[in-house]
Formats: sequence, C-alpha cells, structure tokens
Amino acid sequence: MTNFDFVGRRAIWFSFSAVVIVVGLIAIFMQGLSFGIEFQGGALFEVKFAKAVTTGEVRQAIEPLGFGDAVIQHGGNKKTVFIRTEELNPKREQEVKTALTEAGAKDFIIQEVGASWGKRLTQGTIVALIVAIAIVLVFVAFRFEFKMGGAAVVALSHDVLSAIGIYALGGRPVTTATVAAFLTIRGYSIYDTLVIFDRVRENSTSFKSKKTYSAMVNESVNQSLRRSISTSLTSIIPVATILIIGGETLKDFAFALLIGLVAGTYSSIFIASPCLAMWKEREPKFVALRRKRESQ
Repeated sequence: MTNFDFVGRRAIWFSFSAVVIVVGLIAIFMQGLSFGIEFQGGALFEVKFAKAVTTGEVRQAIEPLGFGDAVIQHGGNKKTVFIRTEELNPKREQEVKTALTEAGAKDFIIQEVGASWGKRLTQGTIVALIVAIAIVLVFVAFRFEFKMGGAAVVALSHDVLSAIGIYALGGRPVTTATVAAFLTIRGYSIYDTLVIFDRVRENSTSFKSKKTYSAMVNESVNQSLRRSISTSLTSIIPVATILIIGGETLKDFAFALLIGLVAGTYSSIFIASPCLAMWKEREPKFVALRRKRESQ
C-alpha cells in the first residue's frame, strides 16, 4: 500500500484544478464553444470525392456561392469531407452539390437540422446535467452521508467544467456524441469516488482517536489507489486507441470519454476526498481531536 499525503497537499491539487478551470472559462468567454449542427441548426454535407482533396480546394469550389466561411473538415480519409453551412433551401442546396460535383465529388449525404430543434436539444442537455447532479447528491447522501454527497457533487462539477474548458481550448465541436459521452462518463466519475468513500466508511467504523479524520481519509485513499487506477486504465486504454486509430465519427465520442475518464479519476482522488476531509474536520468532535493530537 502506498503512503502518499493526498489530503495534506490539497492546496496543490485545488490550485492546479482552479488554473485548469479558469483557463477553460477564459477560453469559453474569449472564443466560445464550437457547437455542432445539432445545436446550431444548418446543413451538414458529407461528401465523398473520387480522389483526395484538400479543404482549401473544397472551399475554393463553394466560395463563389457565398460559403467561404463554411466549416470544412476531413473525414476518416482525404477523400471524405464534412461541410457545415447555415440552413439552405432546396435551390441553394442543389447549387452546392453542383459546385462540388464539378470539383470531383461523387456521393453526398446531407443532414439538415432546424435551429429550433437545436435550441430544444441544448435546453434538454442542460436539464439532464442538472438532474444528474441532483440525483447524485441525493443518492450519495442517502447511501453514505450528506457531506460525502456534497464532495461527490464538487468532483462531478469539477469534471464537467474541466471538460468544457478543454473543448473550448481545443476548438473541437460539441456534438450529440459529445453530450452522450459526458452523460455516460458521469457514471464512471461517481463510481471512482464511491469506491474511495466506501473505504472511508469502512475505516470510520474502526476509527480511533489515535489519528485525525484527515489521516483516516488519506489512509483510505491510499488503500483504494491501486483499484482506482487499475479500473480507470482498463477504460482509458481502449478509448485512447479508438481516438488514435478510430474513424472520424467515433473520435468526438472517444475524445469526450477520454477527458471524462482522466478528469474523473483525478477528481475522485485529489478533489472529492480532500473536500470530504476538510468539511468533516470542521465538526466539533474532529476539531477537538485535531487540537488534542497537535498538543501531544
């Protein structure tokens, strides 16, 4: 078993997390998030060309139509291109297809999403996140205790803010796959936290005045460390593999999962556990115990 002082060095972990979150928030306010067509509405062309093309060549083909600022990205290979534009009527859509056909396109898949649908999806996503956080607080408070629920919610909020900040910094589009990954990964994050809290609860039953509550929590983290890291690695490795060599349609999902897995593992050890120890140490009996230990 390791014997690292996770709780005692919480100022370091909190400062690091604060820097990551603040930088991410600055990026959000400065440049905003890049939302996919599902949220903004518009038209998405998946175009397959007969030969490899550059995004510059594609832009040159549609620029005379007034789409010079369209978002153009390669798919899994240089022959597949994704083009995102504003909402188009049938006539404008046909003009784009004609221009791309002249540039060598041979196949089209067009997806159109209205702005009103994107607005409803955004509202639904926000509500889902709020409900998920509320349920976590109630469940952990009922299963363990309220302060553990509060610490779990802090860790969960840390993961969400960190992930959003990283997306803003990286400029990756937020799609429905991203949202699905975020909601999925909340379960992994809570699982890691509950593994440690369950050990804290077990150790608290045999808790003696020979050590402080913080020392007991720190011991619990060290006892759970190998299991937490092993569990996370078994998930991180395949997700990272998908991100590196998977198809383009899977990469958004894999990227969000990877961020969530890493942030969830970090927060359960370096955020949730120190927060719990810090809050519990304010209880009168643990304040008295700490003073007694410090006077010896």
